[in-house]
Amino acid sequence: MIFTLRFYLILILWGTIAWVSVPFLSLGTALWGLIILDGLWILLAAIDYGRVHPQQIEVKRQLDPRLSIGRENAIHLQVKALVPPRSISLQIQDFHPPDLRVTGLPLSLSLGSTEQYSLTYTVHPHYRGAFTWPQLQVQQLGAWGLVWRRWCVPQSQTTKVYPDLVGLRELSIRLALESSGSLRYRRPWGIGTEFAELREYDRGDDPRLIDWKATARRGKPLIRVLEPEQEQTLLILLDGGRLMTAQVQGLQRFDWGLNTALSLALAGLNRGDRVGVGVFDRTLQTWVPPQRGQHHLSRLLETLTPLQPTLQEPDYLGAVSPIVQRQTRRALVVIITDLLDSIASSDLLSALLHLTPRYLPFCVTLRDPALDRFATTPTLDIEGAYQRSVALDLLAQRELAFAKLRQQGVLVLDGPAPGISTALVNAYLQLKRKGRL
Repeated sequence: MIFTLRFYLILILWGTIAWVSVPFLSLGTALWGLIILDGLWILLAAIDYGRVHPQQIEVKRQLDPRLSIGRENAIHLQVKALVPPRSISLQIQDFHPPDLRVTGLPLSLSLGSTEQYSLTYTVHPHYRGAFTWPQLQVQQLGAWGLVWRRWCVPQSQTTKVYPDLVGLRELSIRLALESSGSLRYRRPWGIGTEFAELREYDRGDDPRLIDWKATARRGKPLIRVLEPEQEQTLLILLDGGRLMTAQVQGLQRFDWGLNTALSLALAGLNRGDRVGVGVFDRTLQTWVPPQRGQHHLSRLLETLTPLQPTLQEPDYLGAVSPIVQRQTRRALVVIITDLLDSIASSDLLSALLHLTPRYLPFCVTLRDPALDRFATTPTLDIEGAYQRSVALDLLAQRELAFAKLRQQGVLVLDGPAPGISTALVNAYLQLKRKGRL
């Protein structure tokens, strides 16, 4: 039984009346009157409490079995009156897992003429894994507004937090629209290596693409439309070592890298490539062999979701060597990692050079946006100046390391961890259009 503010205000009112009446009545009479009034008021509160029946309300939680890390995920509650509707005031608290950031709880509701309501709150996971929702707590206000009656609704449910599924869905829609022609890149026809179709020559087309035999048969100039080659191989290696354990805007750098790897895998599968993904630290911890088809993405999700980074230094050459032995055909090999300076990147450079010239190496580094913020924010205090100088020095050393990689023919993409997925997918699609693979 939880008393309301109305209940306490009336008690205070009775006490005030008893205190004011003391000069006109004896102290004993005033006290007895106060006791009787308070007793009657408590009795009315008990009656109000007894009139609330938990069996009249049904509350159910609708929990998605797969939540997305780093996103606002909606949790829905269905509230239903099991008796003829009347004015009922409720407060609902959901005992969510403590590791989730929650917005919108507790929920308040007034049941009126409608028998069923849908309520929503959101959770923002920062970690992947399995989470359990144990029970719901419901409070109903008595008809006279004197007490709240509280009870619990057992509803133990378990869900898993996956990588950014929302981002993958958005990317899938974008790629589907591009493939269907609703959202085409503005590019010259003929860029690619595989024949797609013939079409009439238009001003500005490359004359080298004219099909002279077809032109002679049709009596008008026709050109060959070439598309990027399909069924190529894309290999993605994700660093799971020490630097990937750092927190970047609420998530581990490894989680940003995992989201990036899955986005690139989705783009590769959508374009008909064979995609393989590996996670490494001192050794190649997990390896999913290259396959094609959209079903392969589900296998990648289930295999990679439980993985966590370690505090070990990564062995780039040890991760690349098994790939070289297993993959004989030319492939695009993307290493998603981070680096500090040119000295620390020497092992990475050796591993990437081990891939050339047979493979096309692509180094993707996940930069902390805080580094850019410190480097570009003017400051007048000593501590701020020190932070800015360190940030500028780190950025300069990163650029030196990238310059060494580019000199050796390695593709490089460096960007803020939260937004690098889109940049990498665009770079991959550009490589496909240019026939670099």
